[in-house]
Amino acid sequence: MKKTLIAAAVMAASGVAFAASNVTLYGVIEEGVVLEKAKHGDTLVKLQSGFDQGSRWGIKGVEDLGNGYAVGFILEQGFNADSGNESVAGKAFSRESFLYLTGDFGRFGFGRTGTLASGAQSNNILTGWALGTGYGLSSWTSAIGTSFSRVDNAVAYQTPSFGGFKISAMYSNGTTGAGDDAKWSKNNHYYGVGALYNANAIKSSLIFEAVDHKNTADPKEKTSYVINYGLEYNLGQWTPMFAYQWANQDEGKKTHMFGLSAKVAVGGGDALLGARYLFGKDKSLEAGDDKVRSWNVGAAYVYPLSKRTAVKAYAGYGDSSKAWKDTEQVVYNGYQVYFGLRHSF
Repeated sequence: MKKTLIAAAVMAASGVAFAASNVTLYGVIEEGVVLEKAKHGDTLVKLQSGFDQGSRWGIKGVEDLGNGYAVGFILEQGFNADSGNESVAGKAFSRESFLYLTGDFGRFGFGRTGTLASGAQSNNILTGWALGTGYGLSSWTSAIGTSFSRVDNAVAYQTPSFGGFKISAMYSNGTTGAGDDAKWSKNNHYYGVGALYNANAIKSSLIFEAVDHKNTADPKEKTSYVINYGLEYNLGQWTPMFAYQWANQDEGKKTHMFGLSAKVAVGGGDALLGARYLFGKDKSLEAGDDKVRSWNVGAAYVYPLSKRTAVKAYAGYGDSSKAWKDTEQVVYNGYQVYFGLRHSF
């Protein structure tokens, strides 16, 4: 109730009409200390905002239209807690700006949002990796893996649930703001389709995504494709998980990635454990053998101090061979240690 009243005051102060909608102000602030060292690099100690969960604030609302229909919106802005800067310069709502309609047909919406396998925002259906898309080098969408993050000019649809199954489809008419002014053939276009099953202690997803790179000046840059599969089985005190990714980025990485992980209830909190292995080719390398190998392990512990506040700790290690053996990035060769605090409101 307090959040709704605060949001109402914010909207009223800004001159925005506030009537029948149920509007909520919400957010997350995460700040912590990271110690990391990449191969051949210096040991770094730094204060970092949003190491796991990006710091953000947002306003969301839903209005009941009657007869089973409702219209809603999500406006969410990311920021850096250690500096107060925008997470993406120049964007008022960099994380999500989405308007949608729900009914017997499912949900249909449009705006800026996260892609189906981005691990972020209201259209994400990625499953199968306990450490999610946060936690630095253990992120499923880190440099070792591949993902398409948030896109502008998106149109997204999700069906109603059929026995636990939902089908999602998304298209972007221009992954950046260029889609507002440029003709179709000059935009990068995102295409995604996926299925999510969530019932009977099982959660699983299969997602196909592509970006066609039509606005690049390089004629060799062809369409990129990524497939992600995830499976989780809730056994009560612990949930084992399996994840797989196939990625084909022309003039880039062509890889297979496998991950085994688990979420385990321990000592009043949750332990998140994961190990993954990647192999394939990296055609972006200038010369020599383009075969690549990489693996990493990570462990995190999240202890709730209250319903809204939690302490987080993480440690991870990565190592690569073949053409990536001398890559001086911590996600390929190095380690990270993190300790921080997250508060949500």
